[in-house]
Amino acid sequence: MREARGTRQVAEDALAWVSAQRAQFALGDDALAADGQVNRSWKPLGELAQVCATVTRHTAPPDPLHACAADLMAFAWQQTDEGELFVRLQRLEPFATYPLEVYAAMAAAGLRHPGYEAATATVARTRGWRLTEQEPTRRLGVLNAEARSGIRETGAMPQALRRTWLAGLPEPWTFEESSGYSLTHVVFHLTDWGRAGPDGVPPDLADYLADWLPPWLDTCLDAGMWDLGCELLAVAASLPLLPEPTALQDAWARIAAVQHPSGAVPERGSGADHDSGPDFLTHYHPTLMAAFAATLTTRRLDDAARADTHQRPGGQGVLG
Repeated sequence: MREARGTRQVAEDALAWVSAQRAQFALGDDALAADGQVNRSWKPLGELAQVCATVTRHTAPPDPLHACAADLMAFAWQQTDEGELFVRLQRLEPFATYPLEVYAAMAAAGLRHPGYEAATATVARTRGWRLTEQEPTRRLGVLNAEARSGIRETGAMPQALRRTWLAGLPEPWTFEESSGYSLTHVVFHLTDWGRAGPDGVPPDLADYLADWLPPWLDTCLDAGMWDLGCELLAVAASLPLLPEPTALQDAWARIAAVQHPSGAVPERGSGADHDSGPDFLTHYHPTLMAAFAATLTTRRLDDAARADTHQRPGGQGVLG
């Protein structure tokens, strides 16, 4: 379990940096403005909530990692005025999907606003909402957000899945950065961001990823693409079979090597340009992904170790 402890440390340090930077995730006065920069306001807050929902799911309440994630989730919910801002956003932009996607991350942790859900469900019944043209991966994300928020069941997800790059089982040499981010999010939506377990990945996709994810991951890490590398590690921890232990340990050692003493992880590059401290906008997402992937990996390694202990001859069984 040596690698599990190392991976756990990556998660702790990453979330510690995120916690120290919480003020940067706060919504500003332009959160409801028509010309507001969603990618600098709602997007970071939603990603914070998404990761914290998974961390709290896979850690026990007495765990300091759980406590940190729960505290950050409470902060995120407070930033939305306990859901009231979603209601106002829905009135201003009734056909925008990003408010629902951010809300769904919080709903996954049990933070709900019935009024917002009712208002959004009304819009979601319109043809205009159902027929909005979206990229396949984004469509999958919206469907997952609807299911999380109790607006609609996930019956349409298999059809949406088959339109994605990953579901086509493309030639492995066609993998590139954009397709890499696409496939990671397909797996995230299928597994409800690691909350539903590896059974959400269809067998044909799981087999395909078991073969090709390791070389893709190695290529990304060689290129210093730490953000995508962390996302691929999260995918690896979401599959029925983990990669070979040596490959997994090497990948996490490389992530740990570029992690700043503060806990921040750079998006790409050597990680040596930290003289003035990690910049929030270029570090928050890979740092969140490091915490996300490390938490999932640690949980899978712990589960595997417990299963191995129970299966050893003479060892105590589950009820022993």
